[in-house]
Formats: sequence, structure tokens, C-alpha cells
Amino acid sequence: MLDHAAIAAHIPHAGRMCLLDRVLNIDDKGILCAALSHRDADNPLREPGGVPVWTGIEYAAQAAAVHGAVAGGYPSPRAGLLGALRNVRATCEWLDQVDGELIVAATLRHSDPVGAIYAFEVHAGVRQAADTLLLSGEFTLVLASVPNRGAP
Repeated sequence: MLDHAAIAAHIPHAGRMCLLDRVLNIDDKGILCAALSHRDADNPLREPGGVPVWTGIEYAAQAAAVHGAVAGGYPSPRAGLLGALRNVRATCEWLDQVDGELIVAATLRHSDPVGAIYAFEVHAGVRQAADTLLLSGEFTLVLASVPNRGAP
């Protein structure tokens, strides 16, 4: 699977803003990633009180970006933004209080050349246990442009 460097090559984020550590699984339907950056004292999303649970949306958006790049066969990162959030639910306040890895799942609901809709979940550790769910919802990604898929 992909490590941190390979993830960074697929998203338009650099340095510490690349939040994911590795891809655990990827297929046409979605992606499963792991991250420990929520525990970093220099996490770029950290506020004075810690890393808010809502920053998990950025973790999920980065997972979706990796999924879109790999599944779509794009050789370079695609810039985009969150166009909409729906049904977002949180079960905690702070991600930095979660020991161990975050498990980030993004499941593709719809895609076309200008964007995609993903359902997402952020879990503490294993994804299967219902009591580990920290954040869930859906988002629409709006893509800035469609890059070439590589030279022939």
C-alpha cells in the first residue's frame, strides 16, 4: 500500500499538512487510511485546546483525494475544495486525546470530471467497533481542473 511519501505525491498538500501516514486498503469503491499526526504537537490544525474533532473532515478529504488520484489514474495532484458537508456527526471533541492511530475511511458515492461525493468515517483504532467512531458524514468535493492523465 501507499506510505506517507506516496500519499503526499497524490494530494496538493505538502509538509506537515499531509496528515495521513499510510493507505491500508484501496479499491474502486473507497479507501482506508491510518494517521498518527493528530498526536503531533506541531499539527498544523492544532488550536490552543488541542486538535478539534472537526479537523477529521480534512483527514477524510485527503483520503478521498488520494482515492480519486489513484482510482482515476491521475499522475499529479488535483486541487479542489469542499463544496458541501452533510450529516456530519461527532462523538468527541478532540482528536489529540485519542491514543493510537486514527483510521480514516472514505467511500465513493458518486464521481464525475468536476467532483465527487464521499461518505466518511474517522475511527479511533479499529474500524469495526461502533464505539470507536469519532466522526462521520458526507462531503462533496469540487475539483478545480482536470489534469492530463499522462503523456501518451
